[in-house]
Amino acid sequence: MNLSQEDWVAQFEADDNAVILDVRTEDEFNEGYIENAINIDIHKGQGFIYELENLDKEKNYYVYCRSGARSAKACQIMNELGFANSYNLLGGFLDWEGETVEP
Repeated sequence: MNLSQEDWVAQFEADDNAVILDVRTEDEFNEGYIENAINIDIHKGQGFIYELENLDKEKNYYVYCRSGARSAKACQIMNELGFANSYNLLGGFLDWEGETVEP
């Protein structure tokens, strides 16, 4: 499901079963990320699938990338793998107005 930044943040903040998932590359992640995000690079192909399979499918995943395209694909893959809920951040990190963590 695609959510605007406002809806994504509001829903995440009210969700005690939430996980933030960053599907950008490690290099992109290391330039800054949304607080508490875990990083699994969608470009890893089958490796991405393997890492997703280790996650709790009952949690709610708030997914983002640089612009929203890779995270939309990641949400589609997660749906196919049986994840209960995944929410794509429209506009991605480029449009993010919240706080970020600089490693």
